[in-house]
Amino acid sequence: MRVLNNARHLVEAESGDAGVVEFAAVLHDIGRPVELADTGKTCHAERGGDMVLRLLPELGLTDGTFIEQVAHCVRAHRYRRRSEGTFPATLEARIVFDADKLDCIGAIGIGRSFHFAGRTGARVHNTAEEAVSSASYSREDTAYREYLVKLEHVHERMMTGEGKRMAAGRHDFMVAFFGQLNQEVQGRDYA
Repeated sequence: MRVLNNARHLVEAESGDAGVVEFAAVLHDIGRPVELADTGKTCHAERGGDMVLRLLPELGLTDGTFIEQVAHCVRAHRYRRRSEGTFPATLEARIVFDADKLDCIGAIGIGRSFHFAGRTGARVHNTAEEAVSSASYSREDTAYREYLVKLEHVHERMMTGEGKRMAAGRHDFMVAFFGQLNQEVQGRDYA
């Protein structure tokens, strides 16, 4: 629902086909359970796009162009692209991309990062050196690692004007949060 709310706001600010955007926002992570089950070997965006092509006709949708547009948005929403042809090529795909990225930064992004780290058995915190030299789904795959390898760069990849504006504030919040966290962990927050 958070991504859908972001997408609705962005499509209002940027225009685009609201129907395509809303369907894609709701379905963007439909392939996520497979990716989680095999610890990242499957790209949930690619799997999700394929699932959309089967699901929407099963639900009675017959407009092939609409279905393809939704599938493209789902395939192209991923920050870490794995295959060619997954760049958001339409305004709708850029809106869904930005809506999803807004959900992974700021306060909710920090919360999601700690939740994921806990689910994978990672530590609560580690040093920058430990974080960036570790593997995904490892004990060192902390929220701080996610921040260092992905979240601190998300604002640079936003594709819409409104997405960029919103991402700036969420980015500043994360910088302050992880700065404070490091101060506390190192015992340097006594001033």
